[in-house]
Amino acid sequence: MSEYILEMRNITKEFPGVKALDDVNFKVKTGEIHCLVGENGAGKSTLMKVLSGVHKYGSYSGDIIYNDEICKFMSTKDSEAKGIAIISQELALIPDLTIYENIFFGHEIMNPNGKTINWNQTIIEADKLLKKVRLDANCTIKVKELGTGKQQLVEIAKALSKNARVLILDEPTSSLNEDDSANLLQLLRDLQKEGVTSVMISHRLKEVVEIADTITVLRDGATICSMDATGQKVPESEIIKNMVGREIADIYPERKDVNIGDVALEIKDWSVFDLSLGRQILDKVSLNVRKGEVVGIAGLMGAGRTELALSIFGNPTGYKLLEGQVYIEGKPVNFRNPAEAMNAGLAYVTEDRARNGLILIQDVRFNTTISKLDKILEGIVINENEEIVQANKYKDAFNIKTPSIAQKVNNLSGGNKQKVSLAKCMFTDPKVLILDEPTRGIDVGAKHEIYSIMNELVKQGYSVIMISSELPEILGMSDRIYVMAEGTITGELSRSEASEERIMAMATKSEEVRN
Repeated sequence: MSEYILEMRNITKEFPGVKALDDVNFKVKTGEIHCLVGENGAGKSTLMKVLSGVHKYGSYSGDIIYNDEICKFMSTKDSEAKGIAIISQELALIPDLTIYENIFFGHEIMNPNGKTINWNQTIIEADKLLKKVRLDANCTIKVKELGTGKQQLVEIAKALSKNARVLILDEPTSSLNEDDSANLLQLLRDLQKEGVTSVMISHRLKEVVEIADTITVLRDGATICSMDATGQKVPESEIIKNMVGREIADIYPERKDVNIGDVALEIKDWSVFDLSLGRQILDKVSLNVRKGEVVGIAGLMGAGRTELALSIFGNPTGYKLLEGQVYIEGKPVNFRNPAEAMNAGLAYVTEDRARNGLILIQDVRFNTTISKLDKILEGIVINENEEIVQANKYKDAFNIKTPSIAQKVNNLSGGNKQKVSLAKCMFTDPKVLILDEPTRGIDVGAKHEIYSIMNELVKQGYSVIMISSELPEILGMSDRIYVMAEGTITGELSRSEASEERIMAMATKSEEVRN
């Protein structure tokens, strides 16, 4: 028997106008943790969808060899029957069902009569699987009551319930905090000891270097190289060089000709109550951002950063303002909805572009201009020629890689989706941009492009507030940094004062390194 549990030979997959995979070869050894990396649009997720049967046999050319057998998967059920399970970025759980119902959904444990479900045995087996994935939770609670990190563990338990021997994880840590990420990586090591093979797609190179036995790089739909990481660790710089085809010496581009001006946005004593949670979520938050400045907001998950952005932007109906005031260029404002905020010059790029930022089934043109239709209206009719001009203008300005503005956004890579989100906000003619996790789930090359766009915007006099969970990003891009914890501002640091240790001390309210 071959040392490889899986081989994908000469895989080519085309979509209309795009060759997503071009003669890709990919090998995975039995029992290893194999990381698949590459820029957005490199073909990683497409390759894994071919492997798992999402893209069925006949829609691509090439061979899948699993346990020395050529496989022709027509659906995910076919691949799961062989022991291959895929866990996508967008978790496939049903929020209103319990944990045990989700784990065994579609392959229920039946009573001997074959007609009814054996719920007692289902709960017993679900509890065993939760212990295996080290999730301390009652399996009878609904999935919607769990955080994202715990939901990831439920997905893995679900895969193991199908006797999976190969786990495919697509960006499993992209929306997790550091503790949940570390827990997930340790789980993969534990499963490895039991003989489970894992294929992990990730843009977090630090995690890739830490956990990978082998690293395969895809670029532009082709295999570039596979690197053995079992002995000496592969340097991140080497991975980046293979991913982007060039060296990126400084991921955070230098901001030149900085000209910081007057205060563009100021928030004073901002306190907010969440009616759905029944508690106060923001307490006397005060901050400001100047023209030509990038202000970072750091903090742990649950610190209130996104809640602050949304409440300022006039978005959630379930929030009640207890006290506080927002000023734009010195004038007090009070937004009842996002339209009023945008009209006043405030724009918000959401952390969840797929669900809240873009209409994925619509094209680039539609998504770019939908935020301010009055700019392209003639009476009550959209001027389509002007819409095309404007959409192409932002496509070129932000280097959105797409065959045309008629391309559906769902077909774009994560980095290019994010650029469309930025274009949509810039179309509203803002003075202040709030960017919530602007580089989440995108590769290092696309990150560099987003950072360059941010630098160009502040150079032109725009103001940027950047919320980020990545401390290197906060340190690399911010002129000033506010740190939040438990709905309050716990500190403010200049670029020269800031360090990861000081930020974490403020984020955890520790006194050890704050001073």
